[in-house]
Amino acid sequence: MASCGPQDETSARMEPILLVLTNVPDREAARRLANALVEARLAACVNVLAECTSVYRWRGAVETASEVPILIKTRAALFSEVEALILSHHPYEVPEVIALSLHAGSIAYLEWLVRETQPEPPRAVESS
Repeated sequence: MASCGPQDETSARMEPILLVLTNVPDREAARRLANALVEARLAACVNVLAECTSVYRWRGAVETASEVPILIKTRAALFSEVEALILSHHPYEVPEVIALSLHAGSIAYLEWLVRETQPEPPRAVESS
């Protein structure tokens, strides 16, 4: 069976990365959530996509709603915190929060993602 792509030594050492997906009811909610995730350094990047139509079953009835999908790039180690932030900011009773493991990617991008989701180093205090 053919491999999906080359596995080099660098990608084998890379910290596990996730793509987390959720949907919100409008662009403003999407922007607020995206900003909160990036400001908290829980995500290196959040894509706010174009509005889509979702069809789903809720409380025994088929529903249709306009939603804005969000793609969140983060480290697997941060998933619990990402999920908690999404749940605390999300207007839905049962929001979608699903995560996909990334098998491969641009090493430079993945290294940037890991750097941007590390705690900010303390700033040096200048003395007078």
